Amino acid sequence: MKTISELLDAAAGSALPVVRGIDDRRLDDPTPCAQYDVRALVGHLSRVVVNFTELAARRDADFGAAPDAVTGDWRGRFGEETAALVEAWAAPGAEEGTAGSMGFPARTVGHMVLGDLTVHAWDLARATGQEFVPDADVVDELGPAMAGMAPKAREAKVFGEPFPVPDGASPFERVLALTGRDPGWQRPRA
Repeated sequence: MKTISELLDAAAGSALPVVRGIDDRRLDDPTPCAQYDVRALVGHLSRVVVNFTELAARRDADFGAAPDAVTGDWRGRFGEETAALVEAWAAPGAEEGTAGSMGFPARTVGHMVLGDLTVHAWDLARATGQEFVPDADVVDELGPAMAGMAPKAREAKVFGEPFPVPDGASPFERVLALTGRDPGWQRPRA
């Protein structure tokens, strides 16, 4: 079984090219994550990465703060933030006990950020016309983890209702569908 930090490192390796490839002209475009346009989703994902870095270190996270993350060298800063996330989850004991004030097992909290990083990277790729291929080990880990989280995530309005997928759907399409996403979502034509 891979550690959360190893999985996050692989997920960041898939997500970083997507974030770096976002054209500024696409920032106001819609995403498969209906409540966010590209700019807002970049901001949300950046806050998730920073907050889950704090949770790995057993510090409180501020999920209420919503500064505009798309300023200055935001692409470079996202790379630094994901590197700090991987490092925080690699620290001895990061996967043990509970993480932060959430009261969840640390590995579950690690799965939450792994899911956000992977699924939102797909959202951003789809919204901006880029390719996204998630790491196979990440998808293998996320399948059962997301299935276990789904009922509570739906109650909390974090996941939508499951999207129906055909029998031949890929493991990652099944992960996307668990969150309420249509794996076939395409950005609207201009």
